[in-house]
Amino acid sequence: MTSDSHPEHDCVEFVQTALDWLDETDEPDASAESLDDAFALLADQRRRLLLAVMRTYGEALTLPDAAEEVAVRETGHNVTEISAERVREVYLSLYHDHLPRLVDAGLLEYDQERDLVAPDAV
Repeated sequence: MTSDSHPEHDCVEFVQTALDWLDETDEPDASAESLDDAFALLADQRRRLLLAVMRTYGEALTLPDAAEEVAVRETGHNVTEISAERVREVYLSLYHDHLPRLVDAGLLEYDQERDLVAPDAV
């Protein structure tokens, strides 16, 4: 986002791009369902942050490390300024809620034995 951009304009542009994508697809009903699924996955900030973390690193991270990075991005503070309880809460919500959704969607991979999260190799 540039310093002269406006969030409302960015949102309108994004919606118009999504509508253009729907218009260009051969199967509008299936595409609309895919778009609904994508928006549902992106609706939660913590899921968006986890995806952003994984894109930033581009390689497998332990879930505790990913949780720390998500907590840093949520709070805007250094990891040393974030309580262990906060990081634990982020870890648990990722483990029980957000990570399974992103794995089921094929966006991330998770090795439970090693507690490793990796971007899907699509």
